Amino acid sequence: MTTLTPHMFLQPDGWVPAKGYANGVLAEGRLIFTGGLVGWNENQEWIETDMVGQFRQTLQNIVAVLAEGGARPEHLVRLTWYITDKQEYNANLRAFGAAYREVIGRHFPAMAVVQVVALMEDAALIEIEATAVIPNSVT
Repeated sequence: MTTLTPHMFLQPDGWVPAKGYANGVLAEGRLIFTGGLVGWNENQEWIETDMVGQFRQTLQNIVAVLAEGGARPEHLVRLTWYITDKQEYNANLRAFGAAYREVIGRHFPAMAVVQVVALMEDAALIEIEATAVIPNSVT
C-alpha cells in the first residue's frame, strides 16, 4: 500500500515565502480536529509555569491526540495559537522555534497566533487548536 502525499503547501508566485508557517495547505483525507489544548499533563496537572514550557507540553498533547487517531505531526495542516502575552512570545521566539522543532519537527502548516486577554484555565498561558489530515491510501 502506498501513501499519497499528505498535503501541498500553497505559495503564490511572487510572494515572499512564509517563515515558520505556510500561507495555505491543500490536503485530502481523513480529518482530525483537536479542541483547544493547553500545557498541562495527562492528569491535568501544571508542571510548566512559563509560556515556552507550556507550549512544549501543549505540542506533546497535540501529538498524543493525533496518535490516538492514527496521525503523526507531519499530518498537521493548521494550528491556531492563543497566547496571553505577545511580549513574552516575541521575547522567546528562538525558544519557541526550538521547542516546536523538538516536538513537531520541520513541518510547518498554516498557522495563526492570536493574543487574548485570558484563557479559561487560569494557569494557562497558551492554548492551541490543531487540524490534521491523514492522507488517503492507494493500492
